[in-house]
Amino acid sequence: MFATLRNTLPRQLSRAYSTAAGGAKSGNGLLWASLATGGVLVGGRFPHTRSVHAWNIREHAKAQTLTPTTLHPQHVVQIGYYYTRSKEAQTNEAPVTKALDPKSFTPFKLKEKVPINHDTSLFRFELEPNQELGLDITSCFVVKAKLDGDEKPTIRPYTPVSPQHVRGHFDMVVKNYPQGKMSSHIHNLTPGDVLEIKGPIPKHPYKANEFKEIGMIAGGSGITPMLQLVQHVLADPNDHTKMTLVFANKSENDIILRSTFDKFAQEHPDRFRVFYVVDKASSADWKGETGYITKDMVKKYMPSPDQGNVLVSVCGPIPMMKLVSGAKAPDFSQGEVGGIFKELGYSSNQVFKF
Repeated sequence: MFATLRNTLPRQLSRAYSTAAGGAKSGNGLLWASLATGGVLVGGRFPHTRSVHAWNIREHAKAQTLTPTTLHPQHVVQIGYYYTRSKEAQTNEAPVTKALDPKSFTPFKLKEKVPINHDTSLFRFELEPNQELGLDITSCFVVKAKLDGDEKPTIRPYTPVSPQHVRGHFDMVVKNYPQGKMSSHIHNLTPGDVLEIKGPIPKHPYKANEFKEIGMIAGGSGITPMLQLVQHVLADPNDHTKMTLVFANKSENDIILRSTFDKFAQEHPDRFRVFYVVDKASSADWKGETGYITKDMVKKYMPSPDQGNVLVSVCGPIPMMKLVSGAKAPDFSQGEVGGIFKELGYSSNQVFKF
């Protein structure tokens, strides 16, 4: 599945490799070099610049033993934060086109699948070299497939995790739910298979500096629209919006992209904070919150409605949505503010339900 690093570089495709710490051959570390557009999933450290040249990676590879690996929640997982294509390369290319069609479904071919943990994987789909997916921040797309002999196709919304202007590919992070028809279908795809996608589906159009602070509460795979927003805001040095994320999961092993958010918080402490909640701590070393999202947690971590120019958003399982913000309306519009947000006095223009 994975080509050698030498063969990977000329084609500017991304591959996953394990690297042993300190040159050892245990395969415990992770190197993910995204040469096309985003410095993605890195365990080995590269210069934090917007142009990471091939020779840097080749020099790094000389001292490492590279073999295919799967990702683990403890590995550093950085989804497309540092652009690795040089400005010169982008300037000399043909005009960029957009791949999505908002009026019809388009088939996209799966390039590769990279496991992240026991039930979640990253799926990379092919685009033309000078194509972008064509999604605004924040928006999603819908996927369609006929499943289990059903007469009508199943349609579900998903949010990609690759940066907005990535060319040549786009990435999805999908959690495989036992009773989820579409998630199971996507996890059964193999490279070369296609997935029909239509979009974009606009959500909350984002404008830099529109809000003084944005609070986000995510549960499980509801983290993907939050990642889309966070990486977009942090990539813009002129956007001074502050963000706080509360990410709830069943267990520590279910926290996908944890290293990504931890690194964002480490590098931008004045702009981004992240806190984790698990149903039940699996060890005495757990330093986050436990149990379900509570009113006290929201008061502790989210911006106060009294500040006025703030936004709180939520995405996750329906029971969590009902608890925190109130469910969406039957027609999938925002509906009335309910749950904890209503109790704390947030207005409808301060709340967004993904």
